[in-house]
Amino acid sequence: MDIQKAIRLLRENGHKITDRRKDLIRCVERENRYITAKEVMNLIEDTHPTMSFDTVYRNLNLYEALEILEATTLQGEKHYRFKCSPKHHHHFICNDCGSTKKLPICPMDEAENLLGGYTIKDHKFEVYGLCPECQIA
Repeated sequence: MDIQKAIRLLRENGHKITDRRKDLIRCVERENRYITAKEVMNLIEDTHPTMSFDTVYRNLNLYEALEILEATTLQGEKHYRFKCSPKHHHHFICNDCGSTKKLPICPMDEAENLLGGYTIKDHKFEVYGLCPECQIA
């Protein structure tokens, strides 16, 4: 996913392309980690001082629905990040800073063997802990 593809997806799905929407996407993409709607709001408030938290939250959920963003829940709060490469993979996610590291493994190969006649539609596998930088702090 890149900014241009994200904008194209919005347009193809009938959504207006505004500076606010572009800036929200750019903000999350620049952070390159999982961040909350509150963090996004703080990062763009200088550029868009009249934008409401509700607008930020609605747009982040729209981007998630269009698969521009990925979401996870950390410490009871929803966090977003720019969608990674289309190649299947999973993540280690730092509980403190939200940084991620791709994991080149998938437990589904073994799960499919164990589940025999079941049909698996989707799955999610995330590993949580502290990154090396947060362990030092």
